[in-house]
Amino acid sequence: MNAEDLQVVRQMPLFAALSDNQLSCLVPGEIIELTAGSVLVREGEATGYFYMTVSGELQFWRHYDRQDILMAISKPGDFMGEIPILLDSPWMSSVRVSKPGRVFRLNAEGFWQMLSSCPTVSKQVLRAAATRFRNIEGFASQREKLVSLGTMAAGLAHELNNPASAALRAASYLQKATDNVQSFLCQLVHTLGEKDWEHLLEASESAMERLRNARPLDSVERSDREDALGTWLEARQIAEGWKVSGTLIEAGIDIPWLEELLKNLPAESHAAAVQWIEARLNLKLLLKQVESSTSRVSELVKAVKSYTHMDKSSMQQIDIHEGIETTLIMLGHKLKGVTVRRAFDKNLPPIVANAGELNQVWTNLIDNAIDAVNGAGKICIGTFHDGDYVVVEIVDDGTGIPPDVQAHMFEPFFTTKPVGSGTGLGLIISNRIVADLHGGEIEFESKPGETRFKVRLPIRPGAANPPA
Repeated sequence: MNAEDLQVVRQMPLFAALSDNQLSCLVPGEIIELTAGSVLVREGEATGYFYMTVSGELQFWRHYDRQDILMAISKPGDFMGEIPILLDSPWMSSVRVSKPGRVFRLNAEGFWQMLSSCPTVSKQVLRAAATRFRNIEGFASQREKLVSLGTMAAGLAHELNNPASAALRAASYLQKATDNVQSFLCQLVHTLGEKDWEHLLEASESAMERLRNARPLDSVERSDREDALGTWLEARQIAEGWKVSGTLIEAGIDIPWLEELLKNLPAESHAAAVQWIEARLNLKLLLKQVESSTSRVSELVKAVKSYTHMDKSSMQQIDIHEGIETTLIMLGHKLKGVTVRRAFDKNLPPIVANAGELNQVWTNLIDNAIDAVNGAGKICIGTFHDGDYVVVEIVDDGTGIPPDVQAHMFEPFFTTKPVGSGTGLGLIISNRIVADLHGGEIEFESKPGETRFKVRLPIRPGAANPPA
């Protein structure tokens, strides 16, 4: 770097206190020109350079889930790139030139020389790196929660849509079913005597009992029975026999039962009698659909409240299984092709913990397991009691974590996911929650076909003996 550029760089706040002798640590650097719209660094790239903005303006963008988010803006005098060099990690964001200008850059070798020979610079750089790391981790933690919340909100909307739609359809049919019951009842009033009514009402109660005890039919058996019963009804001049037969078959009504019903009723009442019983059964089935669907909606809302632990203090006595189950409900839309097996110790004691924070741990580990099995494998979740601790194991049958990757699993910003789909801080954040907040630990072991994460939590933080 020539003397003129060296003097320009010396005017920057970071280097203003350097002596003439200390300026030699900057000589290996260079000033480069930047044009508006150009990209200085790309996310996921390892440049090996420390940068300082001399003039112009730079913007830091990170790609998250198909969208770019502005993270920061660099003005003249600001420096960057110390964290990738210090941690030997790729850049977490892309750096774009928003206003043309110049930057000073120093390669990794020169950066380390600068830190060793310029204590004042070293102190400022390391302090800034620590602050930025905390800010990045805090942002990433919030981002992880927001991404998780967004993913779960989308899944929850899907899960809620099914029962809500079913309840809406059933409710729309209820009015017609009610009208049919009244209509056929009016027709029967003119054709049945007192004894006939007794027989019909007994048959109606019998039909309701059959509905309560009816066994599920497979599609082939159901279709065959509906065809046979529809033909039988049409032969007896009962209108829309094919339509009526579906409800009757679902209630376990067969031809012998109908023959017994009709033989004790006047012929002119047969059609109305069968249709009245079918209308009553249909009304009952529709009400069951509404009840089932609204119960499912209620369960989902309850699960959301339990997952977020609304209106509850941070540290309290909790059932570890409740948090795991609500997390599985929240991730239900991603578990459609995954077999989940539970091996829970039902005698597990409650623990004192922050349920909301632990749910983030379960979400992270289970979501990673889903990715590991590519959405179509097996995940086993087990719990057991170990002295002063409870242990949660999450095991998947994916391809396993390569040995060279295992060594970096708990390093900041390390991720095996595509650029923009992971922060590299998921396990770091989970480990902080387990270790720092609860006094526990996370450990793992992996081989092809089996990856096992083990979360060890003290029953009462601070009262447990350190794990062996």
